[in-house]
Amino acid sequence: MGSPRAGSPAGAVDATAGVRVKVSNRYVEIKNGIFELTLSNPDGIVTGVRYNGLDNLMEILNKEDNRGYWDLVWNPPGQKSGIFDVIKGTEFRIIYHDENQAEVSFTRNWDPSLEGKAVPLNIDKRFIVLRGSSGFYTYGIYEHKEGWPDFGLGETRVAFKLRKDKFHYMAMADDRQRIMPMPDDRLPPRGQPLAYPEAVLLVDPINPDLRGEVDDKYQYSCEDQYNNVHGWMSFDPPIGFWQITPSVEFRTGGPLKQNLTSHVGPTALAMFLSAHYAGDELSPNFTNGEYWKKVHGPVFMYLNSSWDGSDPTMLWEDAKVQMMIEKESWPYSFALSEDFQKTEQRGCVSGRLLVRDRYIDDEDLYASGAYVGLALPGEAGSWQRECKGYQFWCRADVDGSFYIRNIITGNYNLYAWVPGFIGDYKLDATLTIASGDEIYLGDLVYQPPRDGPTIWEIGVPDRSAAEFYVPDPNPNYVNRLYINHPDRFRQYGLWERYAELYPNSDLVYTIGQSDYSTDWFYAQVNRKVDDNTYQPTTWQVKFSLDRVSSGSTYKFRVALASSARAELQVFFNDQDRGVPHFATGMIGRDNAIARHGIHGLYWLFNINVDSTWLVQGVNTIYLRQPRSQSPFQGLMYDYLRLEGPCGC
Repeated sequence: MGSPRAGSPAGAVDATAGVRVKVSNRYVEIKNGIFELTLSNPDGIVTGVRYNGLDNLMEILNKEDNRGYWDLVWNPPGQKSGIFDVIKGTEFRIIYHDENQAEVSFTRNWDPSLEGKAVPLNIDKRFIVLRGSSGFYTYGIYEHKEGWPDFGLGETRVAFKLRKDKFHYMAMADDRQRIMPMPDDRLPPRGQPLAYPEAVLLVDPINPDLRGEVDDKYQYSCEDQYNNVHGWMSFDPPIGFWQITPSVEFRTGGPLKQNLTSHVGPTALAMFLSAHYAGDELSPNFTNGEYWKKVHGPVFMYLNSSWDGSDPTMLWEDAKVQMMIEKESWPYSFALSEDFQKTEQRGCVSGRLLVRDRYIDDEDLYASGAYVGLALPGEAGSWQRECKGYQFWCRADVDGSFYIRNIITGNYNLYAWVPGFIGDYKLDATLTIASGDEIYLGDLVYQPPRDGPTIWEIGVPDRSAAEFYVPDPNPNYVNRLYINHPDRFRQYGLWERYAELYPNSDLVYTIGQSDYSTDWFYAQVNRKVDDNTYQPTTWQVKFSLDRVSSGSTYKFRVALASSARAELQVFFNDQDRGVPHFATGMIGRDNAIARHGIHGLYWLFNINVDSTWLVQGVNTIYLRQPRSQSPFQGLMYDYLRLEGPCGC
């Protein structure tokens, strides 16, 4: 794993050296000839990483317990505000040590005397160093024993705070990397806070090239399916520090769940559980003394270096290669906790998914590119809110074939959704995975919601609003990374552009004339009237019907990509009636508008439309979002479709 590249300076490393562990009263030092890892004893905090001639890659200006650490946010029952807890061990053990590897453990156990003062979990933090490996692994085993007190878990992660005098360049994708501001730039007078604390305008940054840009850590969020490697580079000396996550099985909420990555600090995060882009539904609550145990990780902190610091892409390209090596090595054979299952202990599931929609094709269609996964048993679509168990996902081939490998033993449902089709698939049977299982399910058929032929549709059913109109940012609030970028929605303040485009009246979309890529704003937001006042908005969809099939029921399907303390009210041809024809009530807390996401959680509403609500000729559907206390309350649409009655 992670062997140093040919570009490493000669003499700086001895990749053949054995792994050595030195334990003192205050520290545990592990080295392998390539780098040296220092952990506090018995806390298990990463206080130092020595590599490539640099005494410490961690921020030496920070206190030792604010460098590399596991943390969590928890709350006792009835307490809404979370308690931030940097997890410090109370007992240190060497699990295993020889020339080829060392695994050490820092445990913190709970007992009833700690009730209300500490999160009721036994936590075992592990660190692994291998011979010839340019980096270290960490994983954590969390256990809530039966009968222990109730609590909620809002977040857990590993954070690394690197030296701000060295690490200035951040990378998380081929097209998402840049020179970053300094942490000092975010503080007055260098930085000016914007609508919320995370967003800052760089007024007088240390690096003058960044003047006038916005910095916000949420602009560097990423869906878990793509969140495999990110990190920081130093140019002098040329060093990379990379956080590699080889599997998403231990993350919550499925492959579309978004999490933070790296941001100004310089900080690199390995996120395991969070409510970001989802809300409290992704914060598990443990009640009635339920038993729970979960392994988070292992994740890999990879170090690399090169002779030539002028081209950062070399280190990035190497980190991507290492990420693929780590993924191919999953599940790791060397992690020694019995709670972490190895390949031979796990099972596999395969099959083929087809889509049946007779209004599109007389034959079953291949579910090409479908997301197919296993998660804890629940309703169809429940995986996106599931946050206690493990999840295992793959993308189907062009013919709908899928193969899900390395599934931890247990009971699951099989779920799927297919880009291009609305709704969620769930296999009715519960699957019990035992060690060594190779379960072949054969052909499975998903019948997406459909009652009649499409009269019209807006958008693409892909659980995102990215296909709609995303405006240019206000030139005073730009992140230059996202100019002419596929992720243009990540700019700050786009919600305020709506009132500039529609100062007096709201969006009107005419079927057959309008184009959703230019005429449908990416989010239905409130209109800003002045600094603290916002108006609700009502959008209109106008369409013509040659005739109305009397006595019939039409169907209006609305898929939402996001909702933030918002409500959708639907009126057919009569926006002044006292009660809407359909209303969701207040839904969602995913905050994707404020956090520059283009989606949060997925919602699908299937609305029966009585033929008496429609008229021959021009019809108008009014889409009203009535809640207007904040600029960030609003909706993002994924897809809208009106279906005629069956056989019309």
